[in-house]
Amino acid sequence: MTGGSLGLRSGSYGSLQLHSFNGFGGGGLVQGKSSVIVRKSPGKMLVSGKDRPLSFVRCRYLGCRKVSMLLLVILAVLVFVLGSFTVNKESNRSNLGQQMESLVPFGNGVARDHVVYRSHGAKGDQDNRNFSVENSFRGRDEKGAQHPPPPFVSRGAAVFPSEHPCKNFALPPPPPPALRRRGPRPCPVCYLPVEQAIASMPSSPSTSPVLQNLAYVHDENPIKMEPHGGSDFGGYPSLQQRNDSFVIKESMRVHCGFVKGSRPGHQTGFDIDEAVLTELEQFYDIIVASAIFGNYDIIQQPKNISEVARKNIPFFMFIDEETEAYMRNSSALDSSMRVGLWRIIVVHNVPYSDARRNGKVPKLLLHRLFPNVHYSIWIDGKLQLVVDPYQILERFLWRQNANFAISRHYRRFDVFVEAEANKAAGKYDNASIDYQIEFYKKEGLTPYSEAKLPITSDVPEGCVIIREHIPITNLFTCLWFNEVDRFTSRDQLSFSIVRDKIMAKVDWSINMFMDCERRNFVIQAYHRDLLEQMAPPPPVAAGTQHSQALSNIHAAGKTPGRRTPPRHGRDRRSGSRRHRKAAAGNRENTAILNVF
Repeated sequence: MTGGSLGLRSGSYGSLQLHSFNGFGGGGLVQGKSSVIVRKSPGKMLVSGKDRPLSFVRCRYLGCRKVSMLLLVILAVLVFVLGSFTVNKESNRSNLGQQMESLVPFGNGVARDHVVYRSHGAKGDQDNRNFSVENSFRGRDEKGAQHPPPPFVSRGAAVFPSEHPCKNFALPPPPPPALRRRGPRPCPVCYLPVEQAIASMPSSPSTSPVLQNLAYVHDENPIKMEPHGGSDFGGYPSLQQRNDSFVIKESMRVHCGFVKGSRPGHQTGFDIDEAVLTELEQFYDIIVASAIFGNYDIIQQPKNISEVARKNIPFFMFIDEETEAYMRNSSALDSSMRVGLWRIIVVHNVPYSDARRNGKVPKLLLHRLFPNVHYSIWIDGKLQLVVDPYQILERFLWRQNANFAISRHYRRFDVFVEAEANKAAGKYDNASIDYQIEFYKKEGLTPYSEAKLPITSDVPEGCVIIREHIPITNLFTCLWFNEVDRFTSRDQLSFSIVRDKIMAKVDWSINMFMDCERRNFVIQAYHRDLLEQMAPPPPVAAGTQHSQALSNIHAAGKTPGRRTPPRHGRDRRSGSRRHRKAAAGNRENTAILNVF
């Protein structure tokens, strides 16, 4: 007997159901109880005594079979419904996974109801990949219908469906210990598409707390009045002048480098050609800047830069005469003074003998070289920018309602620990580091603790600075530079003392974001001297061919790596210790971080 025939029989009286219930696929299953009509026939109620036991057994048997079939059908339907719900739920849940799997070219006109997640490829994949997925966090109603994209506004009025598209973005959980790789790594970051990032740009400058007018000391004949610290370029500010500069007022005049000359870059000790100075003094909404001094790094070309950024955001690279000579000899620089996106600015008559200290001038005093810039992104010369500047500014300034952003160190957050690490790595002579730390201790510097929250770190990873140029941020970088000028050039040691002194006077803070987020938009490469010290890859050919290749190299007149100029006075570093650390693979400066 088939299941269909069983469905036409009543439970105990042998009556027939309506034909609408015939078969389980025609909808009768849902209406099983309400659509069954039982007719009680008197004739069939009379059963002889002989057939009564057999009828009783047959009814019990058939009744159990019917109940069993109904239960099986109900169970099958429940499994089907629950399975469909689970598949639908998993499909929705997989949206975030698709964010990391759906590869699209960066900057290809992504719709404005999309958000852009930038992550990195699998282990061993050297390519940087940008991922764009439909915004599953906002922009859809309960029925799953997609709302139209928000209107594009040119500037200052970004419109989102209800909340910021990246509000619900969360970092993925860390991999299990067995799959973790050593060293710092980048992490995914949620960026808006370029159009939305541009629309998020504030229409007016941020408010500068208390300080409204900032002027700078000019002195053609600075005199050193104290035995320690300072330089002719910085004007030798006294300790009293230093203390006064931390008293925030509505109008202030402070030392901020360039104390000589009629304007920064003109007979100041950090000299730039007159025609170039005119170019720097033009108005720019946003600039990207970097520097290479002492031929210490190799220029890294930015990637994934949108067309609108290429047209509207200039990229300035400051170099000294030594670096210029090397670039011209290697045919990397011609009369156009451009290398890819970088506009090369040659600096003459550098103020310091230490290339690292010279690099702090454009890094911290960018507002003096560019007096009419609204926003700037600084990256060290060893870094390669791989995310559009508009997206970086939106993510770390505009979204956070901040005007200064810098990443915190990936491992250390205490200045005292950072000082010991600098000494151990031979970053600077130990006596100068000890003097600086002892000076700060007398001023009240304490080890970092939870009592400083919401401040999350006292040690920045200072190779990237994202800032808005307003009086309070200009003052901060001026005073930070004065500390670098007075003490060691290790700006990580002086960052927190300046920040804390200003924050104690005014309602102002710095966005110190995670270092893994910084590593998402810049890739760090080796310094040039470390590249030259690295051993060549093992030869593939036989030993005789390798010897012949070596003889060909010598015959071609190839010279070994350049000699590093000697350092003098307080800028002297322990060379043997430094190179020994480099050869050992110092993770701070020698690790290549673009292997994801």
